[in-house]
Amino acid sequence: MRSKSERIINEIVEFVNERYFSSGSVPTVREIGEAVGLDKSNVSRYLSEMQERGIVTRGGARGIETARMKKVREGVVYLPIVGEIACGSPILAEENIESYVSVSASFLGTGEHFVLRAHGDSMIGVGVNDGDHVIVRRQSVADEGQIVVAMVEGGECTLKRYFTDPKNRRIRLHPENPDMEDMYFDSVEVQGVAVKVIKNLGA
Repeated sequence: MRSKSERIINEIVEFVNERYFSSGSVPTVREIGEAVGLDKSNVSRYLSEMQERGIVTRGGARGIETARMKKVREGVVYLPIVGEIACGSPILAEENIESYVSVSASFLGTGEHFVLRAHGDSMIGVGVNDGDHVIVRRQSVADEGQIVVAMVEGGECTLKRYFTDPKNRRIRLHPENPDMEDMYFDSVEVQGVAVKVIKNLGA
């Protein structure tokens, strides 16, 4: 294969990066051709050589990835967003997942995480308002005072502060709202511990 124009190679890389970092999407072969003045077959030949040289990687119609894109993507994780949890169903059951959100891995720390869409005003005292997204580290145990997602009697999930009551052998779930009372249960199933809140700043 004859060596391709370095100028066009650079233009392709710049165009792919510009599109990806401005809109989050990867251009098609046709769109690349329109941007650099080549037909689809010639763009495909360029991309093949660029892949052989390690300038890009490819996979599918929109699977072009530049070195800059790869570096950014390696530090990103995609967390499932769950909303209202069906009674008794696993919190990450397919039917509960509304969409996904991309988050920097360094922002999270270790562990497996998911995002819960908050409902109601029981935790407004710690800044969790209705519609906010709470990042939760998945785990089955919690320390005193941590904010947890707990499955309680009846199979419903709730976001509350967790305390044990050894004397009465109960679990106390504390809402951070002075207008609400503590909830007591013989046992709860901890689904995870809240670690961060993504605020909804919409009007």
